[in-house]
Amino acid sequence: MSYTPIVPASGYAGWKMLNRTMDMQKTAFVNSADIQRDEEYFREKIGSITTAEDLVADRRLLKVALGAFGLDSDIDNKYFIRKVLEEGTLDSDSLSNKMADKTYLKLSEAFGFGDYEVPRTSLSSFADEILSKYETRQFEIAVGDSDNNLRLAMAAQRELPELAAKSTSNNGKWYTVIGSTSLSEVMRTALGLPTSVGSLDVDQQLKIYKDKAEYVFGTSDFSTFSDSETLDKVVRNYLVRAQMNQGSTMTSQNVALQLLQGSGSSFSILL
Repeated sequence: MSYTPIVPASGYAGWKMLNRTMDMQKTAFVNSADIQRDEEYFREKIGSITTAEDLVADRRLLKVALGAFGLDSDIDNKYFIRKVLEEGTLDSDSLSNKMADKTYLKLSEAFGFGDYEVPRTSLSSFADEILSKYETRQFEIAVGDSDNNLRLAMAAQRELPELAAKSTSNNGKWYTVIGSTSLSEVMRTALGLPTSVGSLDVDQQLKIYKDKAEYVFGTSDFSTFSDSETLDKVVRNYLVRAQMNQGSTMTSQNVALQLLQGSGSSFSILL
């Protein structure tokens, strides 16, 4: 049985409350029986896995491997995952390099099946590395079962500083945001951009994102997202706007429902 995180409120107020109990709740979640069974099995078996074929053939190991990168829904896409892992990351034409979502690139880099003669699974620190990611991602998912906005905020708080620290170009980092389902959702909402932005050409999106970032954050330099104040502003803007958008949607639905109910009543009278 897994521990269910306590999320007492939504929006930015819920975020502040969750952060005050984050360490305690994550510890309780990690110590739950389901997570401990997954971790024990992974520690016991992963050192003997030397190929991508071996990994995808063991569903329990694959569950943890994918779960560590938020790719849980790919558990049945064995051929695809095997191809991502086997092609590695060093060849610019590899599948993981061609995909807009760079999560698959991170997965392939972590295991190293396509990049090294001896994969990284043989490293003594490998199990700890993957399980740390697994614990974090699974806790975020558990929070998301109660409030998905908080889950996305947690992911953004973790991923934006990591991306800011990379040696890739400033535009490259923005392209990574645009190509990420979760980061683009958070950043687009935090900047007050419409969902229709996502249907534009990526170069048009890049200009819009950077121009709006200049207006909202005072800069489009991605390194600023390693700053705690800017990062908190992103999260705060996202959660406040997301809550407002949900409230607006619910209000519109209520109005529509009232109109339908009113129409139904009139219809009954006419009968």
